[in-house]
Amino acid sequence: MKDIRELIHSTELTKTQKIIARFILDNSSDACFMTSTDIAAKLGVSESSVIRFSRSLGFQGFMDFQKALRKDYQNRVLSISSAITVPAQRIAKRATLDTNAEYINRHFKNAAQNLEKIFSENTMSSFEEAANTIVSAKRKYILATRGNACLGDYFLLYLKHMLPNVETVTSASISPFDHICSIGREDCLIAFSFPRYSSLDRLTVQMAKEADAKIIVITDKPSALLAEYASTILTVPVDSNTFFNSMVAPQFIAEALLDVISHKVKGIEKRLKKIDRYLDELGNY
Repeated sequence: MKDIRELIHSTELTKTQKIIARFILDNSSDACFMTSTDIAAKLGVSESSVIRFSRSLGFQGFMDFQKALRKDYQNRVLSISSAITVPAQRIAKRATLDTNAEYINRHFKNAAQNLEKIFSENTMSSFEEAANTIVSAKRKYILATRGNACLGDYFLLYLKHMLPNVETVTSASISPFDHICSIGREDCLIAFSFPRYSSLDRLTVQMAKEADAKIIVITDKPSALLAEYASTILTVPVDSNTFFNSMVAPQFIAEALLDVISHKVKGIEKRLKKIDRYLDELGNY
């Protein structure tokens, strides 16, 4: 049987059922121990709506759904969810889970599951839409702070190889607001945002939104801090069994988006040859 997340994403849901689904997906560790009455009260919907939601997924009723949800949670229990965002708390949680030396295998399993969810949570049209926005934008700004900076730097390097007017908004001496003060409706902002979410990122994206710029958000879930500002959103989990987020799946998202862009842009070979001509002089590749 499909896992719960994949089952939800592949099922036609009503507006109310989508509210229930989002709660289940974002709070599975709590939801699997809540009754249908508890969930209904939490979301302000009827208990019958929760039961109908369970049946729409192919279960006989809520109890049947809850049993599957608990099993799904148990299969992921060794993953320290992104719901636990404080590194010290993650380390403490890991200490209660580490009963053997299989942590590398668990880390691999988490990374593999995160990668698999890319295809159930995103459509090819989302990648196409994001790529078209980036290619057509007059100026491209990349926002990625602290632990997300590795994604931003990687994306910056290879996007610059394909398109002009690409820059990062992260600098030690200049604030993001200084960088994007001239952003407008012909421009776009690409934001990488994962827990713990940054208030600086939120304010930067808000500034771009108020300027009517297009905003592409790459984050962990539809209810994430920057999701409401997105023109296009790509979601990917960063669950891991250690104190830091797993960036394997977000790295794949970045690579996949760059790949889509590379099929839409002409003149890349000429730009790369020009860059290499000067790199050859340095011997620094």
